[in-house]
Amino acid sequence: TMRIRHPLQAILWTSLSTRAFSSSVSSAFVQSPALNSGKTHRTNIIHSSSHLSKSSSSSRRSMTSSTTPPTHGGGANNLVVDPFCFRQFAEKEKSKGYAGTVFNISIDKFEEIVNSRYDPTQLKDGYAPFCKHLFIVNDFTDARVNVLPITKENEHCLRTNYEARNEKELPVLTRYFDRELLMNGGKKESDVFPVAKYIDLILYSRGQIEKENAAMGKEGTEGKETAPWGIVSIKAQDVDNELPMTPITAMRNALGKDQGGSGVDLVREEYMAAADYW
Repeated sequence: TMRIRHPLQAILWTSLSTRAFSSSVSSAFVQSPALNSGKTHRTNIIHSSSHLSKSSSSSRRSMTSSTTPPTHGGGANNLVVDPFCFRQFAEKEKSKGYAGTVFNISIDKFEEIVNSRYDPTQLKDGYAPFCKHLFIVNDFTDARVNVLPITKENEHCLRTNYEARNEKELPVLTRYFDRELLMNGGKKESDVFPVAKYIDLILYSRGQIEKENAAMGKEGTEGKETAPWGIVSIKAQDVDNELPMTPITAMRNALGKDQGGSGVDLVREEYMAAADYW
């Protein structure tokens, strides 16, 4: 049994049947004071029948380290949607089992739009040298935020479950809102989940992606894609800066690759900041 000692926030996971251009998204946030607290904390939302085999609480792929990410592309596109991110597009079969952001816009159209807005001077550092963020205005999808404050009015909608993003990871305890319960009483999606103002493109360098592909036995992939950056995850949110991953995700990422982690050391100060945020 989970006791709520002080109000936090919870993750919103969406029902796959409610997609428009995208379903409610995995890491967008509503800034709102926590109940009886001077802080703002958060948790996500999920449809009660969704299987938690993949988590949208983290955008990180499990990778080895690369220290020389590119800053400019040599081909027509600087950005390309990586196969790891195909689950976020409805045209791909694997999107049917994904509970996070799923776009009905085609991958080709999405790549066309984001490449037209690509500016290397706007790339922001990510959690490792091979990772960058690019924030763009969300005026071409209706992707919705998926994190809400926990209040006395909605805390009865909270649920927990042990989940892993893939077969290599150790399941960890995840807290979330049940989307169906939040929508009770005839509420419209727009009444509960506002459209996100920004989209955060999480980018990995081409060299880093090729290293992971080789580590996972995906032979023959090197050289087939020349775009210097691969989009490995897409998050919808209301601010144009990176939001902290959940503390349990940071802890899981610090595990070795044999447990589904990335092997990136946990930084205590960043972990404590994430705990304070969530």
